[in-house]
Amino acid sequence: MFGTNIGKKSNKFGFSLTYSYLCTEFFNPTYNNMSFISKLFGKKEDNQKAGGMEDFMTLVRVYFQAVMAADLGITNLAALPDLRVFKATLKVPTQNNRLGMAEKARCKKMLKELYDMDDDFTHEIDQSIRKRCKKPQDVQTYMYQFSGFTQDLMMLTGNLMKFKLRVPSIFKSAIRSMTEKTVNDIFTKNDFSDPGVMKTVVAIRQYAQKLGFSQQWTTNFVYRVVMLAKKEPKPKE
Repeated sequence: MFGTNIGKKSNKFGFSLTYSYLCTEFFNPTYNNMSFISKLFGKKEDNQKAGGMEDFMTLVRVYFQAVMAADLGITNLAALPDLRVFKATLKVPTQNNRLGMAEKARCKKMLKELYDMDDDFTHEIDQSIRKRCKKPQDVQTYMYQFSGFTQDLMMLTGNLMKFKLRVPSIFKSAIRSMTEKTVNDIFTKNDFSDPGVMKTVVAIRQYAQKLGFSQQWTTNFVYRVVMLAKKEPKPKE
């Protein structure tokens, strides 16, 4: 979806490569989330720390799956691999014989405590899934759209912010303001000079409308990933 020019600029800073990896992992069913769960019990591997970007995306994935299980009455854990590992490893008991309820509450608490994601963040996910997934067959379409939304959003954000991403993470207010401006431009600006950027902007707006995610939710999501990505080890030359 991006023009050649965008790809080259993104690679220069290495940040969009992190986003690309993030998006691939988010929707990769073979992702080994056991490593993250084990960290919760103090079994850290390599030099990674619990509370990183991969961990955040794992919890978001678990939350999505928990909401779908609870709302659609899905009982087959084989269809919800991340939720299955989360439930089994943390020994979360099923609430009122309904899969997803207790897991959703536990995951929501962890998102709040580890990443400071407020109730509005998870509430908007709840509303998005509830309105657009009326039956199990709707899940595949929904997740396909969310995958497109996330990948386009992250890659474009990395390109538009460019050198601003080098601002040290201690300047949280400045990074927050820059993130808000970038997301606002994506949602409202119509005079981007690069045709490839404009095409992606239109796609992101269409995804956001289909999924029902607000500009505020999008800003909070992008800001959290930006802050976590800045803590990731820099790619080797």
